[in-house]
Amino acid sequence: MSVLLGSLHRHFIKHLVCTSFSSIHTTQNLTPNHIFNLIRPITHYPSTNSLNPTSITAAFSTSSAYETPTTGAYLSVDIQTPQHVADMFQEALLSFGAVSTSVFEPDACDINDEISVVSIFSVSEDVHQSIALAADSIGLKETPVYKVTTGYQSDWIENARESFHPIEVTQGLWIVPEWLTPPDVEATTIISLNPGLAFGTGDHPTTKLCLLLLQELIKGGETILDYGTGSGILAIAALKFGAASAVGFDIDPQAITASRHNAALNDVGPDKLELQVVPSNVSSTSTDKWQWAMKDDDSVTTEQAVKVFNEKEKYDVVVANILLNPLLDLVDHIVSYAKPGGIVGLSGIILEQVPTVVERYADLLEGITVSQIDDWACIRGTKKKLM
Repeated sequence: MSVLLGSLHRHFIKHLVCTSFSSIHTTQNLTPNHIFNLIRPITHYPSTNSLNPTSITAAFSTSSAYETPTTGAYLSVDIQTPQHVADMFQEALLSFGAVSTSVFEPDACDINDEISVVSIFSVSEDVHQSIALAADSIGLKETPVYKVTTGYQSDWIENARESFHPIEVTQGLWIVPEWLTPPDVEATTIISLNPGLAFGTGDHPTTKLCLLLLQELIKGGETILDYGTGSGILAIAALKFGAASAVGFDIDPQAITASRHNAALNDVGPDKLELQVVPSNVSSTSTDKWQWAMKDDDSVTTEQAVKVFNEKEKYDVVVANILLNPLLDLVDHIVSYAKPGGIVGLSGIILEQVPTVVERYADLLEGITVSQIDDWACIRGTKKKLM
């Protein structure tokens, strides 16, 4: 798996993509750069120690850095893959040129050992070489059989919109696509969202777990940090629950654009929600890195961004719904933002990964508890006070 490391920066999306085809994303004014959003990231994280990001990139990034040509076409590749290597193979495909991957889960009665992995590629990509390299990197002796078809982004838009529906996270809490009317206009909390702009639509278990955690914790007047904000859904929800203010970080300018759009949909202004793109490592000593991170963002100065990024022990609640490995690598950084006695919520992990995460945070958090939906988990703990 070490062969993948050289290319990991190309696909540190907020959740490494391993999808069921239960829903499909789209964006308004869709460009080829957004094609990866057409397939909903419903993640199953591969457990591998080789994925060891050394920067904050893995924690914050919500979209692929891979740039597709400015045409309306893309390649959809259906690859027949042995089921037992499907997770690793998807990861490898993302490292060797795929913009996104998804998996069609086999029927329970299907005894075939193969599974269909569908990958999206740029039309300029050498698909055969990408698949061959991906297969070789995980030890497959032969290149899997695959079929390539050409798609056009205009074909997705209407069909994709039809696949989105309002989601009732819990009684009185609805997530509603911006073009639809809430089913229950008298619901306690209604969050309007463009579900195609970035990760975080409310339908994935990790997002639901974090929403339920925030709903439980917020009594009124709290300060919130959404560490890796994506669509901004958690920060927006926190404010609707009664938090006094919220901050959302992300290294991806598209995610910040998405979260600002979604904040506006919910009448949440910058006085309540501060959303900032940050550089791709935890050091704030290089002005050049900050200027690069903010190159498409003229709404805030470098000095302001650095100040917010460096404000530690400020937040009553810090929530990080990100990846396993950055959760492990950035323990001190994540917890540093919480006040002593503040709550830290961690998600983006499956149940089997909980003991590893708990062990890493045990020195900094106390009263650790775990909630779950299906095979997904959210860890909650209180930041220890200095003696």
